[in-house]
Amino acid sequence: MTTEYVLRFRAPDRPGIMAALATLLAANGCDVRGAEVYGDDDTCGFFCRMVLTGSSPRGELAAIIEPAARDLSLDWELRDLGTRLKVLIAVSKFGHCLVDLIHKREIGQLPIDIVGVVSNHEAMRKTVEWHGLPYHHLPMDQGKPAQEEAFLSIIEQSGAELTVLARYMQILSDDFSAKLSGRCINIHHSFLPSFKGAKPYHQAHARGVKLIGATAHFVTPELDEGPIIEQDVRRVSHSVTADEMVAIGREIEASVLSRAVRWQAEHRIFQNGNKTVVLSSI
Repeated sequence: MTTEYVLRFRAPDRPGIMAALATLLAANGCDVRGAEVYGDDDTCGFFCRMVLTGSSPRGELAAIIEPAARDLSLDWELRDLGTRLKVLIAVSKFGHCLVDLIHKREIGQLPIDIVGVVSNHEAMRKTVEWHGLPYHHLPMDQGKPAQEEAFLSIIEQSGAELTVLARYMQILSDDFSAKLSGRCINIHHSFLPSFKGAKPYHQAHARGVKLIGATAHFVTPELDEGPIIEQDVRRVSHSVTADEMVAIGREIEASVLSRAVRWQAEHRIFQNGNKTVVLSSI
């Protein structure tokens, strides 16, 4: 029996990295089934995502790779593609992104396990529990520090590897954001960096824009400033109202967020300073 793995790494760019790893993997019974690479001329960094098949257990294969990774100065990880990413979703009152993620998980389009849903409102409880998922109501009347402490406890107890803010309309504290660094994705209903903060579609309408969009990004303490993962836009005209922009935006938000979550679950995303490298062939 063979197992499908993802080997992903970053390293100082130099000749021979791929040749050395391919030779090592082939000598140990691994077949490279796919690879995407990127060399960043600005930072002299090299990024790679390789899909491998092999019969060795992950621990044994990692032990084989480790000496070469050390010699090549790789910052690396080896993942079993058969193990789905554990995801905790946070939502407030707007359920379109949440429902889209649940649906795509159920039809096999997203390689994730949803371990629960956190909300500061009760609005989405019936929908979430109908799908057989745990619903954690964490109202804000207990105060932000206590609410976020309970939120972190749920993340830890559920084993969530990724927290997704699917239109969770709360500003996270700096401490909370720092603790989830690299493990929390937000969908912002604007084509960042334009129209940050509240009601971006209404801001866009007031400025007469002809393109509206949505942005999925990693959460950082700086509001709506985290490294951007994915974006999309839709053309509009002067005749489109602010409410119509909101309706169009819901579709964009759902698709942008689900792509970002899928790429994270498939181990395609690297943070590269204030930017991301997304090694996707799709």
